[in-house]
Amino acid sequence: MSTTDTLPRAAKPRPTAQALRRQEALRALPWVTPTLALIVGVVLFPAGLMVYTSFFKYNNKGIRKSDEPVGLDNYIGPAGALTFPGVPIDRILLNTVLWVVVVVLFTVLLSLLIAQFLNKPFRGRKLLRLFIILPWACSVVMTATVFRYGLQENVGLFNRLLVDTGILEQSRAWTKDPTSAFWIAVFVAIYVSLPFTTYTILAGLQAVPTDVLEAAHVDGASVPQRYWHIVLPLLRPAIAVAALINIINVFNSLPILRLLQETPGYHTGHITTTLMYEYQRALGPGVSSALSVLNFLFCLVIIAIYLAVVQPTKEVA
Repeated sequence: MSTTDTLPRAAKPRPTAQALRRQEALRALPWVTPTLALIVGVVLFPAGLMVYTSFFKYNNKGIRKSDEPVGLDNYIGPAGALTFPGVPIDRILLNTVLWVVVVVLFTVLLSLLIAQFLNKPFRGRKLLRLFIILPWACSVVMTATVFRYGLQENVGLFNRLLVDTGILEQSRAWTKDPTSAFWIAVFVAIYVSLPFTTYTILAGLQAVPTDVLEAAHVDGASVPQRYWHIVLPLLRPAIAVAALINIINVFNSLPILRLLQETPGYHTGHITTTLMYEYQRALGPGVSSALSVLNFLFCLVIIAIYLAVVQPTKEVA
């Protein structure tokens, strides 16, 4: 047996907080890689390609005319997205603002009323909730097609109903007039947006604590006061989510307007989204991509204004 004392082995140094965070990030990398790849492939790459395409000239067949970039010519040139001859761009921009504001505003207001009603206990509530979700379950194209043929001048069911009830003296070609077709599209957009918005707000209503409402009632607060000072502030996050998603969806509602507007050309019933489609067919992807970039920036401006006004993350006092 050796008389030499054995020295204790030195303890391993503890990893720093930065090293621990790095290890956690590396451990999570395999799980988030598929999502990141999907975002890059479906969102970032098409967006980058859109911006790149907007700086080159193409014909209406999608063939590039030259390898030399044209700068902002597709945006503000003689035949650019904002300056193309014969296009009522001022009216189209106004239509776009009206389209977004009217559809989102009325969707949220009507959804507030419907959600408040569906939050009350009554017989048949589950069946009515199921009925409310039907427009969302049907495809947008199918819904717009039903309204298009229902408003057809000669054999449309809705037109016939309006004539038979005496509201109209004779049937009308609603979808062939740019103005009437635009407002019919607004109605259809509100109709298909109601289910999602209603259920989002309904989920927010069910999260409102009843004890707070009861305490306010005991303190003498009326029903409007309770709703305005307690319920609505607590619903702010739910309303914000619903409104933001609706703003994005409304900007992308090409099927509704394309199916309900039967007037060809650059008419006064367009919004920027449908004008992109016309540019794509007539001028090619260069000018269409330029308008897509402008439309994206326009959408960001509207969202920024909404967030600045509503302040959904502001804490309720």
